[in-house]
Amino acid sequence: MILLRVTLVAGLLAATTVCAHETSGQHGGRVADAGKFHVELVAKGDTVDVFLSDEGQKPVPAAGYKGTAILVVGGKPARVTLEPADGNRLTGKAATALGASPKGAVQLTSPDGATASGKFN
Repeated sequence: MILLRVTLVAGLLAATTVCAHETSGQHGGRVADAGKFHVELVAKGDTVDVFLSDEGQKPVPAAGYKGTAILVVGGKPARVTLEPADGNRLTGKAATALGASPKGAVQLTSPDGATASGKFN
C-alpha cells in the first residue's frame, strides 16, 4: 500500500515537472525545452514559426538547422517541414489551418547532426 502511494506521488510530481517547462515566449507563442535549447512555437493560420534560443534565452541562429513540427489537427497528426528563415526562426506551412495553440512536438536537427525535440501540450 505504501509503495502504491509513493508511486502515485512520484508520477504526479513527474507530470507537474513536465508541464512546468512550457511557458510563454517573446513572440507570443509557447516555449518548451528541447535538449540544450528552448523552442518557441507560434502558429498562425497554416504557418508554423519556431524560434530557437539557448538556455539563457539568447537567440540561436537558425542557419543550418532543419526541423519538423508534428502537430495534432482535428485529431490527426500533421507534419510540417521547417526551414531556416531570418535570425533564429524556422518556418513552414501546414496543409490546413492549425489553430492558435496546437498540441504536438517539434524535432530539430542541428548542423552537426545532433537532434533535439520539444513537446507542446
